[in-house]
Amino acid sequence: MSETTATQQPAIHPIPEGLAERAALLGGPGGILAQEQIDEFVAQQLAGQDLDGKSVCLIIPDGTRAVPLPRVLKPIHAALAGRAASVTVLIALGTHAAMAPEAIARLVGAPDADGIAAAYPGWKIVNHAWDDPEQIADLGEIPAERISELTAGLLADTPMRVQINRLCVESDVDLIVGPVFPHEVVGFSGGNKYFFPGCSVHDVIDVSHWVGALITASRIIGTLGITPVRQLIDAASDLVETDKLCFTMDVISGGKDLNALAFGDPQAAWAAIARISALTHITYVEKPFKRIVALVPEMYEDIWTGAKGFYKSEPVCADGGEVIIYAPHITEVAAMHPGLRDIGYHNIEYFTKQWDRFKDHPWGELAHSTHVTGLGTYDPETGVEQQRVRRSFATSIPQEVCEAYNVTYVDPASLDIDALREDPDTLVIDHAGEVLFRLASEREGV
Repeated sequence: MSETTATQQPAIHPIPEGLAERAALLGGPGGILAQEQIDEFVAQQLAGQDLDGKSVCLIIPDGTRAVPLPRVLKPIHAALAGRAASVTVLIALGTHAAMAPEAIARLVGAPDADGIAAAYPGWKIVNHAWDDPEQIADLGEIPAERISELTAGLLADTPMRVQINRLCVESDVDLIVGPVFPHEVVGFSGGNKYFFPGCSVHDVIDVSHWVGALITASRIIGTLGITPVRQLIDAASDLVETDKLCFTMDVISGGKDLNALAFGDPQAAWAAIARISALTHITYVEKPFKRIVALVPEMYEDIWTGAKGFYKSEPVCADGGEVIIYAPHITEVAAMHPGLRDIGYHNIEYFTKQWDRFKDHPWGELAHSTHVTGLGTYDPETGVEQQRVRRSFATSIPQEVCEAYNVTYVDPASLDIDALREDPDTLVIDHAGEVLFRLASEREGV
């Protein structure tokens, strides 16, 4: 793999004219969808699809996304009953830990694990087994020359092996169901991202996440357009030859209600809701804050997922300020990624200016490391690394472990959240991880 550089900044293309209009759309940035509206919309959209006698792979997010999934899954179940030959629900984990039956029940709105079959008769729900080669299909390789084109030269000599869960290619129809949020790697999540990295394995995950890291999360997150990472994801998805359909949704903060629901092919449905999410999931503030306290909800069980509290608030932290991930329930950094302990948390220059040292480490872990650090510099001559902001963990991860990861430890009990809310230099964010914060001076027309 070639040396990479973060100095190049490839163009981010506007969403193509007419793409979002290819999707059917219910709702918008204001108002709340009633269940009757959702039921009718889902029934109407699926009634016109060639689903009779077909095997359907229904791809959904895992528990790290705040979304009222049952409100859409139940009408989908009704619409497919008696039509689809089979429906397998595939939880798009990426490389997250597999969900336990009790957690799956909460996700899909069943009373308990034993009640899943009764809530969705005829459906089979499975975790994406990204670590089981027997369940992975190889779709071939996108050559290095094409990767270089898609990334505007950020990666010059790196091909990308495209592998995905077999269910996605062996089913007749893939139906994606999931929300769209500002995202630190791709700009806005959703659409084909549920294939890659949601149902894929390390090569696509590593390449795409590293490209996002080279552009930097601070620049790419919440960017409304076709980013280089979106181009990589779409190119990989083109190799999935099944019929592809998609419901995307804009979720009101807290995850209980929907503003909007779109249906179409994955690219069109994504574009339709991404334009709305840019209005509903980005909060603009007039000035940066010296301190940010991100109250991370319990649906994020480790730093790997809970880090959203950092990179969705870091853009409004003042130079030299501090972002505190407040999550007393979190006890570990990333059980599924023990290699993080070997590298710790650093900025992008720390890795690119020592590329021979780090090039063989999983790029997805390198990318995550930079996401939880933000912008900064590294001088290879002196070994001095400087961060734009300080990030601290106010969790149940011990101080010595935090220090081993190159992170400041804060005792959660030492923070008076109510008092901090009254401090004009502090921003306290409830349910951190969904809404992106940006400075008003950076606002673009959307």
